[in-house]
Amino acid sequence: MNSPALTIKTLNHNFGSLKALDNVNITLNEGDYAILLGLNGAGKSTLFSLITRLYDNQTGLIEIFSNNVKKNPTKALSNIGVVFQQPTVDLDLTVEQNLQYHASLHGMRKKLALDNALMELKRQSMEDILKKKVRELSGGQKRRVEIVRALMHNPKLLLLDEPTVGVDIESRKLIVEHVKSLCKEKQLAVLWATHLIDEVDQDGKLIVLHKGKVLANDLVKNILKKTKSKNVSNAFDYYTKN
Repeated sequence: MNSPALTIKTLNHNFGSLKALDNVNITLNEGDYAILLGLNGAGKSTLFSLITRLYDNQTGLIEIFSNNVKKNPTKALSNIGVVFQQPTVDLDLTVEQNLQYHASLHGMRKKLALDNALMELKRQSMEDILKKKVRELSGGQKRRVEIVRALMHNPKLLLLDEPTVGVDIESRKLIVEHVKSLCKEKQLAVLWATHLIDEVDQDGKLIVLHKGKVLANDLVKNILKKTKSKNVSNAFDYYTKN
């Protein structure tokens, strides 16, 4: 049996007297498409910062394919791709230069990096932007370039923190469809943090995070049945307003 892509157990995190995360437990397997749904301030970005070691977890356990991020961070983090909430591409470099720089950090050969970049760009019908400076791109294209960058080294776990904020409706749709296809085709595990209910996949998993606590963690269809809700919006209200 394969080890879980992501294991989080009894994770807590405080900022002074503020409890940002309270006894969080999450497990993701290969191929899982999981939406981490929560209002702004729920603790989504804090959780991502702990998984990626931007913050040090003082309590609890975080493992990526059985590799403890605290004890063996290099091996653990080599399995993940990340798109953070704030854009991190260099606007004055071309798309290719941004992608090659990222690849060099992962020790990838230049030709392999370019081949992987082109493959991912073609999957999103964006191969024509390779030589363009990032500042020339639309908001949606910039975010999709960040997703391409996160996938270049063939990670097994993809973390997306509010990846569609500030992009147009069509770009949002393309990003959602692309990521969902990766789960099915490559068995990529995805943890997608958002406050937008319409990004929840009816066939996927839903994790409701509210005021630092996981209030629900199950398949969407099970959550709808359990809460006797007609839609995800009603189910979210059931957990967060009761």
